[in-house]
Amino acid sequence: MIGMAKVTEFIILGRGGQGGVTAARILVSAALKDGKWGQAIPEFGAERRGAVVKSYARIADGPVNLHSNIRRADVLVVLVSNILDLVNIDDLMKSRDSIIIVNSSAPIRTGYRTYYVDATSISEKLGLIIAGWHIVSTPLLGAVAKVTGVVSLDSIIKSLPEFVGRENLVKLNAEAVKMGYELVRGE
Repeated sequence: MIGMAKVTEFIILGRGGQGGVTAARILVSAALKDGKWGQAIPEFGAERRGAVVKSYARIADGPVNLHSNIRRADVLVVLVSNILDLVNIDDLMKSRDSIIIVNSSAPIRTGYRTYYVDATSISEKLGLIIAGWHIVSTPLLGAVAKVTGVVSLDSIIKSLPEFVGRENLVKLNAEAVKMGYELVRGE
């Protein structure tokens, strides 16, 4: 809780070029469409394409007055599973009840409530590959909607045109969101 508003804090871990920053922005746009408040906060440094990148999102039932990076998440979204080998998960999680949603084809044991969806396969199936990179953020956003209920599936889909340029890519990403929602597995 920050102030009086119920707040859900997200950390999104990915590699440069995978869409983690855009995913945070889509998540907050969806929250606004659902009548909530939100902030998307990118973290930039000397990253290059392929480097580990963090982005943050806060979604609340009321105004959020805190404007800072998120140190410990209620929900950790992991765009590529091998990043879990590079970070100390315990340093990123708020409590043992925190949730991890990871792009993986199989369950991963983390000690936290962990869910997985094979976002890479969804991207492959739909042909969502740009400059050699699979677009995995949108299937993971579908998983976020289902697992957390913090934002609705419809609002994520309605937010896509703001961030995804071409109409054919909007349609493919909307399908990816729906598939991520349907195919997420875990606790």
